[in-house]
Amino acid sequence: MLATLIAIFASIISVVNPLGAIPMYNSLTNSYTKGERQTSALHISLYFIGILMIFFLVGTYILQFFGISVNAMRIAGGLVILSSGYGLLQGKFEQSKMSGKVKEEALHKQDISFSPMAMPMLSGPGSISLLITYFNEYQDIYYRVGIALMIILSGFVVFITLRAAPFLDRFLGVSGQRAVSRIMGFLVMSIGIQYIIAGVVALVATFSK
Repeated sequence: MLATLIAIFASIISVVNPLGAIPMYNSLTNSYTKGERQTSALHISLYFIGILMIFFLVGTYILQFFGISVNAMRIAGGLVILSSGYGLLQGKFEQSKMSGKVKEEALHKQDISFSPMAMPMLSGPGSISLLITYFNEYQDIYYRVGIALMIILSGFVVFITLRAAPFLDRFLGVSGQRAVSRIMGFLVMSIGIQYIIAGVVALVATFSK
C-alpha cells in the first residue's frame, strides 16, 4: 500500500509540477513584501488542496450527473495530461496552462491565490482527472484516505516550493528550469499515455462483453 501511495504522490507532483509555476509566481508577486509572499504561498497551497480534495471526493458524481463514463474521462484526461507534458517538454508550461490574456489580467489582480495560481496553474484538468480516476480505481477506504493524505502532502510541497521561489529561481536559472521542465514533461507524457491506454482497453472490454 505504501509503495502505491508513493507512486500516486509522484504522479500528482509530476502533473502539478510546482517548479514550473515559479516564473509565473515570481512575476505576479514581484511587488510583494516577504510577508505578503509567505501569506500568498499559504493561501495558494490551501486553495490547491481544497480544489483537488473536492474533485477527488465528488468528481465521480459530477461525471454521473452529466452521463460521462469513467473510461471516457480517463481518455480525455490522458489527452490533457499528454498535452500538458508536451508543453513542458517544449518549455511552454505557462502557455499550456493559461492564455496570455489570463496572465495579463492576473497582473492587475490584488489576490492571485485562487486564480490564476491555484487554478488553473497548479490544479488543472490534468490533476483533477487523475484524482477522479484514482477515486474509481482504489475503492478501499484506506486507499482513499491515503490518497487524500497525498493531496495534502502535495499541497505542502507546493507551499514550500512557492516560499522558496525567489531562491529556486536564482539557483536553477533559466537553463536549469528548462532542464527540469523537460524531464518532468517526459514523465507527465508517460502518465498521460498510460491513462489513455488504460481508458481505451477498459472501454473496449465493456463493448466485448
